[in-house]
Amino acid sequence: MKGVILAGGDATRLRPLTLVTNKHLLPVYNKPLIYYGIERLVEAGIDRIMVVTSPRHVENFVGLLGSGQNFISQKDGKQIQIVYGIQNGPSGIADGLYIAKDYIGADNCALYLGDNIIEDDISEHIARFKKGALVFLKEVKDPQRFGVAEVDASGKVLGIEEKPKEPKSNLAVVGLYIYDNSVFKKMVGQPMSERGEYEITYLNNKYIEEGTLRSVHLEKEWFDAGTADSLLEAGNFMEKKARG
Repeated sequence: MKGVILAGGDATRLRPLTLVTNKHLLPVYNKPLIYYGIERLVEAGIDRIMVVTSPRHVENFVGLLGSGQNFISQKDGKQIQIVYGIQNGPSGIADGLYIAKDYIGADNCALYLGDNIIEDDISEHIARFKKGALVFLKEVKDPQRFGVAEVDASGKVLGIEEKPKEPKSNLAVVGLYIYDNSVFKKMVGQPMSERGEYEITYLNNKYIEEGTLRSVHLEKEWFDAGTADSLLEAGNFMEKKARG
């Protein structure tokens, strides 16, 4: 399985911090935000990762991450591989994944939104994954702010609504998705949404139609560090964690 980390976007909610840098390069306590996603994937056994970002910031990511020499594979004790993809504009999460199509090749893939921090160990889910798709869910107090999943007792996802006014559950869909290789065929003919993006919800709904979208409930902390408040909250949590 290969990994794809999306690290583009304009991050207008974090301005003026992001007027001169990409939000995924901002510090969360003692590490850049994107480190948390890379480390989570590497700990789960994924050692080939494409970072998809904008042409304006790719040199900054190369300067920080290089070819992956600062991250060690769980499989062979050598450095992982990091390569880069360019997303020319804010055209959506699904479009960011499609950029990695040739890199993924015949493999399955884990798609990680680089402004997310997930504390749960996902190794078992990566190792056991065979086909279909898997989303990760977290109970939240304000589900109206997120994509919200409705699931049955077995964990199969029955539906996902984006920022519903009257959510059917309190289970937010976090920024980590695992897809089998059929995900790229499902993108053929995908229309743009009303906001001019290729939405990941479209692909998730394709798996729901097949009855192959399953879910995992996260138990530990999760941060979507896309605002000043959430970035600060994540930093404070990491400081306390580091100090024991």
